[in-house]
Parts: sequence; C-alpha cells; structure tokens
Amino acid sequence: MKNITLFAVILFLAVSCASPVKKAEISKSSLQDSITAMENELFNSTSTHINKHKVLGLIDLYTEYAEEYPDDTLAPVYLFKASDVSMNLYRPVETIKILDSIMIRYPDNSKTPTALFLKAFVYEDQAKNYKLAQKYYQLFIDKYPDNEFADDARMSLKNLGKSPEELINEFEKENK
Repeated sequence: MKNITLFAVILFLAVSCASPVKKAEISKSSLQDSITAMENELFNSTSTHINKHKVLGLIDLYTEYAEEYPDDTLAPVYLFKASDVSMNLYRPVETIKILDSIMIRYPDNSKTPTALFLKAFVYEDQAKNYKLAQKYYQLFIDKYPDNEFADDARMSLKNLGKSPEELINEFEKENK
C-alpha cells in the first residue's frame, strides 16, 4: 500500500512539474487570412442579417492577433477594429476593455487619442456612467486639447446626462 501511495505522489509531482504544453502557434499569415476572410464574409455580404456568432468570432480573431503579435503594426489596428465592432454590438464592458488595451499597450499610436475619446463616449452612451464619462472626457481634453475630437469632448461634457428634450429646449433658448 505504501508503494502505491509513494508511486501516486511521485507521479503527481512528475506531472505537475513538467513543462506545460504550448498551444499550437498559429502563423501570422494564417491569422491574417482568417481575419480577411471573416471581414469579407461579414462586411461585403449583401445579406441584411448579421450573424452575431461570426461577428464575435471576428472580435476574437482581432484580439488573438494582437495577443500573438503585439509588436506587429497591425496589432493596434486590429484592436481598434475589435473595439469598433464590439461598440456596434452594444457591448460596453468588452469595448472599454479593448480600448484600455490599446491605450496601455500602444500609448504613442495615432489611434490612442481616439480610443480615449471613445472610452468616454461608451461610458456616456452605452454604460450610462456619467461620472466616468466626465472623467475620461476631461482627461481627453487635458491630454489632447488640439485633437480633432476635442470640441466634441467639450460639447459632450457640457451636455452630459441631458435628455433630448433638455437639449432641444436649450437650443431653442439660445436661438431666440
């Protein structure tokens, strides 16, 4: 009995100490081909029906590419596309996570200011978290005061949380 117990302990230690098996690495070109094929299928289709499962698969392909090849110039481009698709599916938590990934991994990328603006927008429009929207709009204005979206951020701050009726009333008052 002691021999069986000792054998089980040795077997457990041998298995747990063994190096983990790496998942099969997908080639960069194969992943790019999969992305292109999925984009063509989804965005060049004449069908008015959107296959949500396939769209979510495309987001996964974009993020997988960025994970596998973070130093490739396409990685932030694919992450930005993933955030766009996710935002259009009305998935604010996932969208913000992807936008954060862009800002953290690629702080000097040309898409980073837009990612910050979109983060504020998603908090405002989809998550209805006006406190965080205000925080990120203000951060955007502070960091990128001359960006093409700076005026939009200022206007969003001014009108944050207002209903369409309130906006119409203010507009009518200003134009009298």
